[in-house]
Amino acid sequence: MAKRVVQIKPTEKQLKFLRMRKRYCGYGGARGGGKSWVLRVKACLLANRYGAPDIYSEGIKICIVRRTLVDVRNNHIIPMKIMLRGLAKFNQAERTFYFTNGATIHFEYYDNANDANHFQGVEYDVIFIDEATQMEEEWLKIIAASCRGANFFPHRIYYTCNPGGPGHQYIKRIFIDQVYKEDEDPDDFDFVQAKVTDNTVLMEMDPTYIGFLKNLPPKLRRAWLDGDWNIYEGQFFEEFTNDPDHYEDRRWTHVIHPIPIRKHWPVYRSFDWGFAKPFSCGWYTVDDDGVIYRILELYGCQKSGQESLPDTGVKWPPEKVFAEIQRIEHEHPYLQGREVLGIADPAIWDAQYGKSIAETAQTKYGLYFEPGDHARIAGWMQCHYRLMFDEAGFPMFYVFNTCKEFIRTIPTLQYSERIPEDLDTKAEDHIADEWRYLMMKFVITPKIEEPERLPAWGDDPLNMIRRTK
Repeated sequence: MAKRVVQIKPTEKQLKFLRMRKRYCGYGGARGGGKSWVLRVKACLLANRYGAPDIYSEGIKICIVRRTLVDVRNNHIIPMKIMLRGLAKFNQAERTFYFTNGATIHFEYYDNANDANHFQGVEYDVIFIDEATQMEEEWLKIIAASCRGANFFPHRIYYTCNPGGPGHQYIKRIFIDQVYKEDEDPDDFDFVQAKVTDNTVLMEMDPTYIGFLKNLPPKLRRAWLDGDWNIYEGQFFEEFTNDPDHYEDRRWTHVIHPIPIRKHWPVYRSFDWGFAKPFSCGWYTVDDDGVIYRILELYGCQKSGQESLPDTGVKWPPEKVFAEIQRIEHEHPYLQGREVLGIADPAIWDAQYGKSIAETAQTKYGLYFEPGDHARIAGWMQCHYRLMFDEAGFPMFYVFNTCKEFIRTIPTLQYSERIPEDLDTKAEDHIADEWRYLMMKFVITPKIEEPERLPAWGDDPLNMIRRTK
């Protein structure tokens, strides 16, 4: 039987991806980089190379995963049927290609939490997760846990990705920021940034595509064309800016170096209760101009070394939470000797099962709260108003750069798919909630520049009135 020769012509960036050998390999970062094609090629090359070592064994087991079954079929199964014609047989029911050397390529999807059972009790030597940022961090880790095997085949996970989506922060941390936890070895990670301009084939075949990207709204253009991971579509607080170059002058940034807190500035404590999910306590002060500063925080989130485990509560009982808040207010230089006024989620006054959380705080620890205004849409608008910069670049809200959890979580929040003006409550929104309670205590109206008024008697099509001013 004559051998079939398949020629491939990867771009320079795709060739780098094909040569990657680390445990965790990432590719992409912008639209049009040729991610799906090079993923399929890499999977086929591995399957062709690592066949069964003997008649009693299996060849390499590969899995390609996308968010939905429709995406799997349209983006991979259909084109691979053409690519592998005469080289492998496809079993429709099992969604698996079988190679003559014993290697297999299986296809899976992960669209919701119930799909975790697709990866229970199964092992793959190599897993490809296409459009990885469209999946939640927990899902990505469940998928990755299936990459194992007692054999001599390579064991790797390949991720293709663009900025944006539920997995944005996780992928950004491991491949872009390269911030690793204690149980993560930096030498296990590798990433190739690819943009549409790196895809010479696409540029030749469809030269209008780059024009489409250039004409997108500015925020989306920066993410899809430039591969900017610091901003992406769907971000709820897209105006939130963390610019270290302006920590000192406090212009065009919301994050700043700590400043002295004057004695006559009032201090507030805002609180959102959590047990299995994190609780959040933030301390704020208000200056003479009505500008609010987040100066300190206590966030009940589990950690691995110095890194937070997103949206995972420490499961402290109320007594331990309020004892720690009391200690901080007695000892911390920002708060020591000051009167601190408290605002909290109205839910802590619920006494359905006995003493309420609010009563515990007051009677045992002398911590007083008033119920916060729970209006969500109005509260979020107050947060947006506070983040607006004036013409000189000064906002009405700042956060000290020591408030790491606020800075980590606020940029990750995204819009709700059900309620357009609300944020997605499935996200890590606990800090945002207590921030919202505080903002609703100091309601402001946005500064809107009024358009220039023309005389009531008519239009000025030739600009004659303005010329006389």
